[in-house]
Amino acid sequence: MTTLNMSERIVDAVKERPRSEENKENKENKEKKSSSIKCVVWDLDNTVWDGVLLEDSNVTLRQDVVDVIRTLDERGILHSIASRNDHSAAMAKLKEFGLDEYFLYPQINWGNKSASVAAIAKAINIGLDTIAFVDDQPFERDEVAFEHAVVRCIDAADAASIPRLPAMNPRFITEDSRVRRKMYLADIERKNVEEAHEGSPEAFLASLEMVFDISSAREEDLKRAEELTVRTNQLNATGYTYSYEELDVFRKSPDHDLLVASLDDKYGTYGKIGLALVERTSEVWTLKLLLMSCRVMSRGVGTVLLNAILQRAKAAGVKLRAEFVPTDRNRTMYVTYKFAGFREIEKRGNISVLENDLSRDPDFPPYMKVTVDV
Repeated sequence: MTTLNMSERIVDAVKERPRSEENKENKENKEKKSSSIKCVVWDLDNTVWDGVLLEDSNVTLRQDVVDVIRTLDERGILHSIASRNDHSAAMAKLKEFGLDEYFLYPQINWGNKSASVAAIAKAINIGLDTIAFVDDQPFERDEVAFEHAVVRCIDAADAASIPRLPAMNPRFITEDSRVRRKMYLADIERKNVEEAHEGSPEAFLASLEMVFDISSAREEDLKRAEELTVRTNQLNATGYTYSYEELDVFRKSPDHDLLVASLDDKYGTYGKIGLALVERTSEVWTLKLLLMSCRVMSRGVGTVLLNAILQRAKAAGVKLRAEFVPTDRNRTMYVTYKFAGFREIEKRGNISVLENDLSRDPDFPPYMKVTVDV
């Protein structure tokens, strides 16, 4: 079988699958995504360390937990804290142990753990179904499970086995995975600077000196591309996931463009944050997949990749269509298409086929540099 024939077979399977099969696949994709943990939220007393800090400051760090935290960090899984404790004392102890830098948006207060978990999910901008909560107290685990049934609750006594759980083992560990925590820390710094900024939002964005790069996917991009389809829920126009092997077929196909977008600014890199798959014929180009990482929602880059495709289609003199499959999270992508001038022309099961008449002249934001190498 040639590469082209295999590519056509994959696309035809997506086009022609019965609605029941579509629903089954969407359900399986949803389950696959929800089973992947993006952040582990830790209690502190008798969990990260043995002892109760407010009763005895000489608590003993659990080395097995430290090993788990570092192992998962290398896999791109984030960490945070939900602990009933004095914030200053707890953070000082974590700094003393050399662990403070591992925890994003720590919630150390006297409120309910469920509220802390929700605050962490909101701050990181991830779904509650991608969070695991580790605590030694059954009451605390039950309270979180009652309020957030989709959160995976784990007894602290089982902490050492956490790295062996399938949900903690992404298929690939990419370069973006290895530096994910550092990218979030850089984003926290950006947000702090933004809050102190006294000018307009556009002036702040301009001060970031952003560079948005769009290029054809290379073989070394495919692991991250697969990871993007699995991890991105809110800003994925179809909700489809593609394997490394399927993406490689599209990369090699003369009838498809597989595009990868990355973003950098003066604080560092956001990594590979966007992916698009365009099926091309002599008369019609169809966006089979368009997604953007939620981490860059506030940077005004949501339409940059789409506008680049609109520009290329207009220059090629072809019609541009896009497929949209509604999920419980991706309405933002439908709104993005509508604001970009797409209108629905066909309905195939739960797939909406949208078309853009290309009457507009899409442009890029003035506060960033955009490079296109396709």
